Amino acid sequence: MAVGVLCAVRGAAESLVVRAAEASAGRFTVTRRCADLTELLAAAEAGLGRVAIVSAELDRLDVEAMLTLHRAGVQVVALADAARPWLVDRIQACGADLVVPTPDGLAGARTVLESATALLDAAVPDHPDLTGADAVLDEPLRRGRLVAVWGPTGAPGRTTVAVNLAAELAARGETSLLVDADTYGGTVAQVVGLLDEAPGLAAAARAAGQGSLDLRSLARLAPAIAERLRVLTGISRADRWPELPASALDVVWGVARQLVPWTLVDTGFCLEQDEQLSYDTRAPQRNAATLSALGAADVVVVVGAGDPVGLTRLVRALSELADLHLDVPQVVVVNRLRASASGARPEAAVHDALARYAGVHRVLTLPEDRAAADGALLAGRVLRECVSGSALRKALLAVVERLAAPVAVG
Repeated sequence: MAVGVLCAVRGAAESLVVRAAEASAGRFTVTRRCADLTELLAAAEAGLGRVAIVSAELDRLDVEAMLTLHRAGVQVVALADAARPWLVDRIQACGADLVVPTPDGLAGARTVLESATALLDAAVPDHPDLTGADAVLDEPLRRGRLVAVWGPTGAPGRTTVAVNLAAELAARGETSLLVDADTYGGTVAQVVGLLDEAPGLAAAARAAGQGSLDLRSLARLAPAIAERLRVLTGISRADRWPELPASALDVVWGVARQLVPWTLVDTGFCLEQDEQLSYDTRAPQRNAATLSALGAADVVVVVGAGDPVGLTRLVRALSELADLHLDVPQVVVVNRLRASASGARPEAAVHDALARYAGVHRVLTLPEDRAAADGALLAGRVLRECVSGSALRKALLAVVERLAAPVAVG
């Protein structure tokens, strides 16, 4: 049976590939000559071919497009000019299965099809998850830990916790990257006192989508605000959330792991998965940044507020989180704990409530310390810099110890 070929090739090479397929004695047949990426993806999802032969410079051919082709069971052979090594590197980083020289004659086109045959013979049933990082980095591979700081709606203090955890890990000599992935109301830049706020994460996602994100570019986008502490700022407006697709962020997390030992991601609250509401599964997801960070995390720090409403939201949120089946350790933190809202013995009340209604028996608590938190926020600094002896900072150190422990947290 002939192998269906989807051809999205620019210039004279297109006719060469078609002629080579026609002369292949029935081994290959060009089932669709695609004028652009949209037509190529539609043909792939319709099951019209097993191999896509594409020009590396095809418009909008990026990580997301490669993922779509792979999900459709299509192997990608990219044609690139060897005299343009940067283009070869980019298309490899985007996830092309094979990159070969653009043919300038019929013999070269036959070689392209022979390469496609070898690719199909070697293909495994399930295409591996695309990270893109290995293809773009020359530095030795290392894997840092990624911590997602998440919690329910109601401003329980996710950003305060994320910022200060990153700062405390940096103070221990562990270089940290603080990422603002809250697409509803990210405020990391303001909290740490960055006046010139650039959309660092959006720029990193664009580079990742184009296959050009590496250690150097990520380090450039995430400036150091203190010794061993880098910050990748978020989007400046909530309506810019489509700039953070999950496919690109998955690459960002992979590169971040190689840049620093610790990556702490401040996420949004919502876990709703938009494809449940849409017929177009390729449409951008409103909560892609949060879901991507949670899916990539080694540890999830779940932050709730220490009052009756906050605890009710936390119990429900833990149930929603369990529905994602992440299978990663969780550190549950109850923030802003105070007797005025939780009774005379607030810690005991919180432990009893979470054990009874959420099945959580290990909880870390952070006291309400409004003066310390407000002082740090006003100064645009972290707690250890301006109120190092505060009760809130001392409690946060216990969370750091839990994260840094050599045994699994939970």
